[in-house]
Amino acid sequence: MRVLHFYKTYYPDSVGGIEQVIRQLCVGTTRLGVTNTVLSLSRHKDLAPIHVDGHTVCRVPLDFEIASNACSLAALGALARMANQADVVHYHFPWPFMDMAHFVSRVKKPTVVSYHSDIVRQKHLLRLYQPLKHRFLRSVDSIVAASPNYLASSTVLARYRDKTRVITYGLDKATYPSADPCRLAHWRARVGPKFFLFVGVLRYYKGLHILLEAAAGLDYPIVIVGTGPEEQALKEQAQRLGLKHVIFTGAVDEADKAALLSLCYALAFPSHLRSEAFGISLLEGAMYGKAMISCEIGTGTTYINIGGETGLAVPPSDPRALRGALHTLWENPELTRRMGARAEARYHELFTSEQMAANYTALYQELVARKAPASADANVGLAGLPPTP
Repeated sequence: MRVLHFYKTYYPDSVGGIEQVIRQLCVGTTRLGVTNTVLSLSRHKDLAPIHVDGHTVCRVPLDFEIASNACSLAALGALARMANQADVVHYHFPWPFMDMAHFVSRVKKPTVVSYHSDIVRQKHLLRLYQPLKHRFLRSVDSIVAASPNYLASSTVLARYRDKTRVITYGLDKATYPSADPCRLAHWRARVGPKFFLFVGVLRYYKGLHILLEAAAGLDYPIVIVGTGPEEQALKEQAQRLGLKHVIFTGAVDEADKAALLSLCYALAFPSHLRSEAFGISLLEGAMYGKAMISCEIGTGTTYINIGGETGLAVPPSDPRALRGALHTLWENPELTRRMGARAEARYHELFTSEQMAANYTALYQELVARKAPASADANVGLAGLPPTP
C-alpha cells in the first residue's frame, strides 16, 4: 500500500499541529506495512528528498502566498506524477491551492481528505472559494473529521455526512524524547516547581490575549512556549498588565518541550475560535497526565478535555471564567491530580497513534477495494466485446 500525503508545510520546514498529525500517521501506518510519502512546499533551496521516521518527504518550491494560501507551479506536476505511483492520495484540508491542484493534476486514484478545520477568518475570500471547495469535497472518495464534536458542529461537513467518518488524532509517546534530568533541572530553576503551561504557535485564535487578561491580579506562573504572528503584541500586553509571572520561552526543541510537559502543574489552552479544530498540544498534555483548561467552542478541544472530568471547560473569550478555572486548579492540587490521571486514561483509551494508524489503514484498504471491482468490471466488459471488424 503506497500513500501520498499532500499538505502545504511539513518537517523539517515547519512544526505545527497538522504536521505532527501527519508525522504520527505516517509513523503508525508504516508499522502496518504502508509506504508513505509526503509532498509539501518549501522556501529552502536544497529540496532533495529526505527521510523522516521511516517515510519520504518530497518538497517543491513555494512560489507565492495569497492570504496564507501557499502556491507552487511545480507542485502541479509533482502531484500528478506522484499520484500515479500511489495507491491512495491523502489530502489535508484546508488549503485552497490543493483543491485546484487536485483537478489540474487530474488525480484519479482513491482519495481521502483529513478535514482538519473549517476556514474561519478569510470570510470575503471564502465566498470566492466556496464553489471550488465544494466541488473538491464532492469529488473525493472519503472525508475524515477528527472528533464527533467537530462533525456535529461543522456546517460544511453537514453536507457530506454520507461519506464522512470520525478518526481521532493519536500520538505515540515513544516518539517523544524522554525527560532528561539536566533539562528538568534547568527548567525547574528557570520557571519554578509549579506552573501552568501553554504550547503552540502564537496565532490569533489561540486566545492568549484572553489568558493574559485572566492572569492579571494572579501570581500563578504561566509559561508560554512558541513563537508566531501574535508574539510581539502578547509581550506588549503582558508588560502593560505588569505580568511578571508570565514567561515567554520562544521556540523550544522537542526535548525541552517534553521536559516542560513533564514538569508543568496543568495545561492552559484558551483557544476561542473554531480555527482551533482539535488542539494537538492539549492532547500532549493529556498524554503526560496533566489536567487541562480549555474553552467550549464546539470542536475537538472538549472532546479531549471533558469538563469536570479531565479538566475544566469555560466559555470562550471570558477572562473572568478563565481566571476562575486557573484559581480552582491552583488551589486544589488533589483535584488537579485526579483530573490529570483521568486525562491520561482517556488518552490511552481513545487517542493513541496505534488506534489512529489502524483506522486509517483500514480506510485506505477499503477505498482501494471499492475502486478495484469497478476497474475489474470494466476490463471484463471490454474483454467481452466482439472484435472490431
